[in-house]
Amino acid sequence: MKIFLICSKAFYGTLTEYKQKLETLGHKIFMPNCWDAPETEAKYRGTEQHHIFKAKMYRQSEETIKNVDAVLVLNFNKNGQENYIGGATFLEIYDAFRMNKKIFFVNPIPDNMLKDELIGFNPTIIGNDFSKIN
Repeated sequence: MKIFLICSKAFYGTLTEYKQKLETLGHKIFMPNCWDAPETEAKYRGTEQHHIFKAKMYRQSEETIKNVDAVLVLNFNKNGQENYIGGATFLEIYDAFRMNKKIFFVNPIPDNMLKDELIGFNPTIIGNDFSKIN
């Protein structure tokens, strides 16, 4: 299966571990935009070019989602928020839903203002059980 890993930039340090584990199981893994240079956006923040950069990243993610079978959301705890899913990750999940892709979460749906919307996407929660990705 072709799987796009999506998450907050705060979790990019965990991506390699998940990539390696999934590749061992025979999956082809696609990494987030700028995962190997998460500081890239900071160069644009506060400039007139920031919106151009963000739009480019959204379009790249949408194109990647078109070409995969599933997304795996790495939703860990961040700044006191349990199973965090930020705005850009939410948009990627929504794109996957619209394109009828499989949606997997590492951890349960967070209990926040997006909970009802996330429930509507009907993700499969895998925990540490990678056999649920099928």
